[in-house]
Amino acid sequence: MIAITREVSPSIAACELTHLAREPIDVDRARAQHAEYERALERLGCTVQRLPAAIDMPDSVFVEDIAVVFDEVAFVTRPGAASRRAEVAAVAAALAPDRPLVHMTMPGTLDGGDVLVVGRSIFVGRTKRTSDAGIEQLRSAVERFGYLVTAASVRGCLHLKSAITALDNETLLINRRWAAAEEFEAYQLIDVDPAEPTGANIARVGTNLLYASAFPRTREQLERRGYSVTAIEVSELAKAEGAVTCCSLIFADHSQHP
Repeated sequence: MIAITREVSPSIAACELTHLAREPIDVDRARAQHAEYERALERLGCTVQRLPAAIDMPDSVFVEDIAVVFDEVAFVTRPGAASRRAEVAAVAAALAPDRPLVHMTMPGTLDGGDVLVVGRSIFVGRTKRTSDAGIEQLRSAVERFGYLVTAASVRGCLHLKSAITALDNETLLINRRWAAAEEFEAYQLIDVDPAEPTGANIARVGTNLLYASAFPRTREQLERRGYSVTAIEVSELAKAEGAVTCCSLIFADHSQHP
């Protein structure tokens, strides 16, 4: 597996915020936490490809929003926050050796954090960052490969994957206050612990899960169910409305399977 990451920008404290109050971010601590995140990805079998930081791109560590990578193609987004659109070129260049690229065009907008891929089903959150036009462009790009794209409701949080993520292709981790459970009735749903409402974001890395250490009650529930969970500290990145899925683009390395 390949994991594309990007270094923490020295200007991360100027990040876009939608649902959180701004508070000081310790850049050195954020970088240390991000480095441990990358080491965890490597321990779980990923080859990490790190892009350099950019001082004029405070949110650029959150590479997930810039593309959605499938086995067949990489869909390069047009982020909903105009301040983030300068991030696209470097991420697209990093993906180009591994996947054909499809670039989103105006007027559509879409953040990768709104895209939940579960097998051949794709759920896309309608949010301030992702428009109906953006959802339609994604649908046009991938439906020929057999994917089914469905718009999903989001309330009270930044992205769909703040509210619901996949543990495997049959099971989802959800905060029902932020995602509409009835839209995911085909799946088994596991609820975050009520004391950990922001704990629905978890990253699949092969058959393993990477999770923030801030949610021990939900993690214990998952481990009791037999999931292998690696916990890491991402508290400084969380102040920028980031989470574990946000900080990487993880996809199969086709060069290993000619």
